[in-house]
Amino acid sequence: MNQENQSNIMPFNYRPRRTMLYVPAHIERHIEKSRGLDADSIIFDQQESVPPQLKDKARENLLKYLSKSDFGHSEKVVRINPLDSPWGLDDLKTLVDLSVDAVLFPRMESAEQLEESIYHLDNAGGGHLKIMVNIESPLGVLNAQQIAANDRLEVLVLGTTDLANELKLNQTPDRTGLLTSLSMVILAARAFKKYVIDGPHFDLKNVEACEYSCRQARDLGFDGKTVIHPVQLDYTNDAFTPKRDEINKAKRILKAIEEANKADRSMAVLDDRLIEPSLTEWAQRVIAVYETVHEIGQSELCGPEK
Repeated sequence: MNQENQSNIMPFNYRPRRTMLYVPAHIERHIEKSRGLDADSIIFDQQESVPPQLKDKARENLLKYLSKSDFGHSEKVVRINPLDSPWGLDDLKTLVDLSVDAVLFPRMESAEQLEESIYHLDNAGGGHLKIMVNIESPLGVLNAQQIAANDRLEVLVLGTTDLANELKLNQTPDRTGLLTSLSMVILAARAFKKYVIDGPHFDLKNVEACEYSCRQARDLGFDGKTVIHPVQLDYTNDAFTPKRDEINKAKRILKAIEEANKADRSMAVLDDRLIEPSLTEWAQRVIAVYETVHEIGQSELCGPEK
């Protein structure tokens, strides 16, 4: 088998971020409750959800709960305040003393701004942390390609409410006015092999609308969606969790490509359809997400396995 064909069936490493739950850092009971939730990532928010007079309280809470606390399988992310705000640099200094996985920089609008943010992070001792950014303005969307090109960046997270407001859109369930911007950020993320996460759905009582929003995000190509309330976790996890028929299809694709490679062919035929080698990445990703979901004790329909 030649080197190119071998690379097509190598193991695929993928960290599910189906759900990224925002938790206001100034509310202790919300932090405590998030320990037992089925969120792939928890974003402890020091920025948008925290009133100015409670910024110090939020920082104190993170020191209290994130110094050694166990949050299960959930990735721990802290969204700091903007570095040009009165709180941003102090947030960074606190962040490096916490047991967390990543920092989320808000309102990223240029490659230069990202480089400056990384400089301050590294100077504070946070060079070990993963880096995520919010894209939530027209300028951020237009510069998403340059932002995504940064080697240190891992995840782009959409801030769709702020973006829609600045675009002067009337928000509709199908998000027609946002689709161009969403696609531009997805293209930028995929061009540089970054994760890309959709913004939250704010109608907490309309289950159908929430499910539609989640499935639209999945079909647009997002890896997952931010969540603002635990009640949305089941719907969102389910939308981004591969189902059994997809797993069966993925396994058959990998087997067909492997057999084609053994026969010195780069393409395979499965169910009278031509299968290109590029489909191996889709198949590997689907299987990786599915297996990880089961490893953390969730069933195909999400939630704890019975």
